[in-house]
Amino acid sequence: MPRIKLLSEALQNLIAAGEVIERPASIVKELVENSLDAGSTDIRIDILKGGKRSIRVDDNGDGMSREDARLCFLKHATSKLGSAEDLHRINTMGFRGEALSSVAAVSKMRIRTSEKGQTTGTEIQIDGGDVVAEKDATSVGTSIEVRDLFYNTPARKKFLKKDNTELHHIVDVVTKLSLINFEVSFTLRSDGRDLLRLHKASGLKERIIQHFGMEMIDTMIPVSMKDETRGISISGFIASERALRRRRANQYLFVNGRPIMDSSLRHAIYKAYEGFANRDEHPLYLLDIKLAPGSIDVNVHPAKREIRFLEMDALYDDIRDLTENALKEQYDSFGDKGHKADKDRMVSHVADLTSVNGATLYSGKVDVSERPERMVSEPAGLDYKVQRRYLYLGDVFAAYTENGIFCIVDHHAAHERVLYEKLRGGIGLDVNGLLFPKQVRLGAKEYLAILDHIGIIKDMGMDVEDFGGNTVIVRSVPSMIDESDISVILEDMATGLTDIRKGSPVEDIRDDLAKRVACHSSIRGKRLLGNEQMTQLLKDLEGADDPHHCPHGRPTRLYFSQDDLKKMFERM
Repeated sequence: MPRIKLLSEALQNLIAAGEVIERPASIVKELVENSLDAGSTDIRIDILKGGKRSIRVDDNGDGMSREDARLCFLKHATSKLGSAEDLHRINTMGFRGEALSSVAAVSKMRIRTSEKGQTTGTEIQIDGGDVVAEKDATSVGTSIEVRDLFYNTPARKKFLKKDNTELHHIVDVVTKLSLINFEVSFTLRSDGRDLLRLHKASGLKERIIQHFGMEMIDTMIPVSMKDETRGISISGFIASERALRRRRANQYLFVNGRPIMDSSLRHAIYKAYEGFANRDEHPLYLLDIKLAPGSIDVNVHPAKREIRFLEMDALYDDIRDLTENALKEQYDSFGDKGHKADKDRMVSHVADLTSVNGATLYSGKVDVSERPERMVSEPAGLDYKVQRRYLYLGDVFAAYTENGIFCIVDHHAAHERVLYEKLRGGIGLDVNGLLFPKQVRLGAKEYLAILDHIGIIKDMGMDVEDFGGNTVIVRSVPSMIDESDISVILEDMATGLTDIRKGSPVEDIRDDLAKRVACHSSIRGKRLLGNEQMTQLLKDLEGADDPHHCPHGRPTRLYFSQDDLKKMFERM
């Protein structure tokens, strides 16, 4: 008796479903993509319990005849491929005919559809891949409802996350698809509440405003290029220095209308920001790349998230050069260095013989790659009654002497430590009520994250309330927060909250948020503190639980004895 046997069709479908359907968001993606392929101009998505109980997608697209409705959920049934050559010039979102068959195999599904111009349509009910009912129905376009996901595969069902986590993934999918398909109206509802209601937009800029508000678009730079001989065009928006963030968020790449992830193209963008951003800063970007269908292969990933490029090196150069040139143009228009990296700022300050605060700095190179083995401990403590002057080296580091010890302090790191401990404990915070409460519009996913943790945020001195329509209203903030930074800080907090694991202790969440707010609010480069301000900062630092490190572990101060300096100058 042979040991090798053919799997049953039912088991084949379950295996295929495992490759295509990872979670409820996978179903939303496949159904919405089908609606787009059908020429829909209005797509409505209704979700219950994070999609685990039900997902329903209604559209006003071309619809299907009764014969097509009977075939559409069968394995590898598609209207988008007719020959092997078609596989090399894909211009639709779906094409393999796997989506509906995979969804039907692991759920209870109902399809209601009718062709345009027809008064009577078809309704088909399918349980676990088997048709259980068929009847006439009235319908415009197509409506597909998916209930009880993974009801027949409990091993898969137990790996689903909590409702809010699954909902965040769904919001992310709809956000991406609606951004690039700005000529289509989208509505996303969850448990009876509107999360997104997007009317048809005139262009990408208007759609970004619909999602994220005017504040974001005002901090971004439009970019575009076109090479007709190569059949390529790139357009979209990239971050100016005001749109840099502490984490990767709101980074979107689209190729022929398809949202993708590609580390090489992302690297091209980051390469362009070298010299314009610090290493721990990340740009927002949204690039719409259009290529000849024959120059890409979209059939390399089950969920079609990754694609293969025929001329990757050329595309890499295009994106890097486009981004870098746009940044340089903005830099030149301001007539100032803008937001250069700390290292570059230091070089510009110490170049040649330069006078800083009346002191002359030598421009020669000193090799400090090998630190002395022994770093002296800090002085017994500053005498705060003594008037002292601080010498700035660049616009971040300040130097002073105390009891024969030479000290260099990173004023950003020191201030960050002080603010972090105040925010984390909620103690010693000065809170300012805003004369004019500030409305902040967020992406749908970020908005949900803020609402889920609004109590913790209020404990940290930020009075935030739900204003509806993906908008919150901020009535008061800790005094160290600049009003102009409120939107950026909330966005960064929300990004971190979306990454919080299920069951994370409240203290861990508070700690992460405190680090984010402190990093945004602490003293930045280009702001030099006066002698009294620096003395007060050091005094506050001495009262911290850990005065020696910023919240990320970097040192706040370095101390050198005369012996250490002699070793550096090879005098010992």
